[in-house]
This record gives sequence, structure tokens and C-alpha cells, in this order.
Amino acid sequence: MSIMIDKKDQLILQEFKKNARISTIKLASNINIPRVTVHDRIQKLIEGKIIRSFIILPDYEKLGLTTTVFAFVALNSCESNVSASNIAKKITDFPGVFEVYIVAGEYDILIKIRGSSFNDIGKNVLAKIKQIKGVGRTYTCPCFTTVKEII
Repeated sequence: MSIMIDKKDQLILQEFKKNARISTIKLASNINIPRVTVHDRIQKLIEGKIIRSFIILPDYEKLGLTTTVFAFVALNSCESNVSASNIAKKITDFPGVFEVYIVAGEYDILIKIRGSSFNDIGKNVLAKIKQIKGVGRTYTCPCFTTVKEII
């Protein structure tokens, strides 16, 4: 089921981006729309899979995950029987892997990895990625500061 969203739905989504735990009453008050209308629209957004989940954005430093790395993976062009999808699915199971994207360009996969240190990430994730059949080369970019992160 595909649904169209309008300005009121966009306002609801903006409020949820600020605080996914906001009550329907408070949300309705913030955007000046009746509570029942807001409730019904939220249900339609959930049923239409516009809202897939209500999640948190943790403070990763307080969780001991003080290091973030972005890694690019290029497939081995000599191995024609491997796909970016299959390799990406394997990578999603590694601890510390937070996001995996199939991309276009010089590299085929982009990965966001978090760990307690560069050594931790190198040993527990990057070394394992390089052992996957079909992985050609990797390029790793350490992240110094997160300026904006939303979910």
C-alpha cells in the first residue's frame, strides 16, 4: 500500500525526528492539530510503512564505542560469481557494523563501523571483511568528529 503524505504528515514526522517518545497529546499541541487527527495519521503512517520503527540514538561514546570508521569495499573483478548483495549481507552480521550500503562508483559497498578503537575495528571487522570470497580491495576512512547524525 502506497500512501501520499501531506504537510500535516510531514509536521508529525519532524516532531518524531526530534523526539520519538513524544506523546500524541504533546505532538498535537506542538503542531496545532487535533489529537485524534494526529493519532489517525500516525496509524496510517505506520500501516503505510512510512514509519518503520521508533528507535533511539544512543551516545556511542558513553557505550564505549568511541571510534567510527567508514570502509569502502570493491569486489574482485576476477570473480564473476559473487555479488555485492551477498557480500553486503555477510558484512551485516559482523559485530560493530552499523550501516551497509551498496553504492556505485569505484567501490561497491560502503560500511559504517563503530568500535572501542581503531585496533578493535581492524581486528574484529576489517580483517574479516578482507577474508570474504569476492572482496578485492578496501579503503578505510577514520572519522574524527560526527557533525550531524540522525536516524
